Amino acid sequence: MARPRKPLLSRDRIVEAAGELVDAEGLEAVSTRRLAAALGVSGPSLYNHFRTKDAILEAVADAVSARVDLSMFDGVDGHSDWRAALHAWAHSYRAALADHPNIVPVLARGPGRRPAGLRLADAVFGAMTAAGWPPAHATRIGALMRYFILGSAVASFARGFVDDETAYDPADYPHLGQAHLLAERQHEVDEGAFETGLTALLDGLTLQWNSLHPARPSSPAGD
Repeated sequence: MARPRKPLLSRDRIVEAAGELVDAEGLEAVSTRRLAAALGVSGPSLYNHFRTKDAILEAVADAVSARVDLSMFDGVDGHSDWRAALHAWAHSYRAALADHPNIVPVLARGPGRRPAGLRLADAVFGAMTAAGWPPAHATRIGALMRYFILGSAVASFARGFVDDETAYDPADYPHLGQAHLLAERQHEVDEGAFETGLTALLDGLTLQWNSLHPARPSSPAGD
């Protein structure tokens, strides 16, 4: 009986394997040798699809960007739609990054030539300008949202404190008496912090919008 053929090597298979390696061990774990072994191929065969390790990591980052929902920007043109769209998009973007935090440093470099990353930037800018934001403001909004969302996905604030009530001596840290409880409340703390920050950010943008469009003020209830 003929032996089953191995699946043909493809860009998608390489990206999937590299993504799994990044998720498990971080960016430094990705190498031609490790990927070739995981895929059951010779190292040089990877170069038929990607010229460098950085190109592979860029593709992994773009695959994560492609998971971000952009449908909320379709048809944005009213004075309140922009806020609701940004709110929904921020949560979708953060959810995608939360599943793959080790790739965030690559995403933080900017979209470069990555197709999904460019579609994301185009959708945000296009929706903001369609809603009536001046182009310069729309650019800043895209940058601001990106800084906030990427920053929130880098690491957990709550997990930054150890689960040991003796670690924070009241004599040295009089206000951290309950800090050892944060780790066990990670979801509540981190999700609450993200929503608090996002609301504050959108409230600030709403004030700017109202100053630019005094005749048609936007309500904070838009999200």
